Amino acid sequence: MSGKPRSDSHGFTLVELVVTMAILVLIAFAVMPSVADWIRSTRVRNAAEAVQNGLQKARTEALRQNKNVTFWLVSLADDRVIDNSCALSGAAASWVVSLATPQGSCASAPSETVAPMIIETHAAGDGGHNVTVVSVDAGGNSASSVTFNGFGQVISPGTGGTAPVAAIDLTSTAGGRRLRIQVSSGGGVRSCDRDVAANDPRTCVAAN
Repeated sequence: MSGKPRSDSHGFTLVELVVTMAILVLIAFAVMPSVADWIRSTRVRNAAEAVQNGLQKARTEALRQNKNVTFWLVSLADDRVIDNSCALSGAAASWVVSLATPQGSCASAPSETVAPMIIETHAAGDGGHNVTVVSVDAGGNSASSVTFNGFGQVISPGTGGTAPVAAIDLTSTAGGRRLRIQVSSGGGVRSCDRDVAANDPRTCVAAN
């Protein structure tokens, strides 16, 4: 028999296309909550890592310079920009490492001689978007700074006569992961998870 061989292949019919789209929509709705949780948890983790890095920077500089160096949590008019609108705050994820209080002077250039003698700054930016920060001293009162001495230990009271930061809790405003940065009196800085079991190495320990 001559002629082209018959082909049974064909494209999607309208019914098949509608059914496929419906299945894809259902799958999308099923995975959306987990994706949203992942995004929230990532923001909390990013903010926690940035705060922990700032604390470790302050301690390292105190050891290196053999001077008192302070880590300050500061609020900004725009979380993406370090400027002189900054104010000390125990409820912010932006920070400054300096030798003197940076309040109202956070945009000053780094200097070893000119106040506030800034070493490094960090704006929370998008990484800290929708992340709630609660920073407290060992007594549970709001605290915005912690000073390390030349031995890397925490000074109490710190710069300005205030009690030093002992714990910084970071939580997404829409739920999700809850992390804590702990600062021991000896100067140790660690991140822990407030929602894991007590026998998990990531759990938060009692302040010392």
